[in-house]
Amino acid sequence: MADEHDGEDPALDVPVTLFEDVEDLKAAVARLTAQLEARTGSGGEEPGEASADDEAAAGTEAPAAEEEEEWKYPPFILLLDPPEYDAELRGLVEWVEGVLVPGYLAEPSSDARWCHLWFEHPVAIARLHAAWLAWQECTDPASCGYTGPSVWHRDHLDPALRELRGSTGPFAGCVKGEHALAHRLPSVVPSAWTHAED
Repeated sequence: MADEHDGEDPALDVPVTLFEDVEDLKAAVARLTAQLEARTGSGGEEPGEASADDEAAAGTEAPAAEEEEEWKYPPFILLLDPPEYDAELRGLVEWVEGVLVPGYLAEPSSDARWCHLWFEHPVAIARLHAAWLAWQECTDPASCGYTGPSVWHRDHLDPALRELRGSTGPFAGCVKGEHALAHRLPSVVPSAWTHAED
């Protein structure tokens, strides 16, 4: 039986635009591959090829627990130790003195106390830091939309200032520009742990 094609390739009727489309697709794949490699830092391995790192890791077991993810926002200041505490306190001082004091605190009075050495009052540091963390989140439209600042005033700032500036707050002994820290030191609170040892 004679070969119908006689060793020649059959003539295909393929439009030229199909070849252009294929070339465009190849260029797009090459561009996306380059972007992927740039973002992931992977070498130029072909799909299906194992890198040297993958081969080395194949014989080892994965760690039992993955490392904890970094905090997205700073943790509460009372949970920090130096030098992280000191860095967070510096940021808090900048926010309180740059935003809160000029924008929200009127002249101190017997009904609305304020201590210029507020950063020496641990309760004030805790409440102001909590308000600052909330401010960072609530003033970001991506996380709270456009109502975030209103929510921050209502739910965070107003209650914090009421507690700080009230007659029983941490500044209760700081009157007429005089700073008094010792007046608010707490006494030892009874604990179930200490009674269990008796």
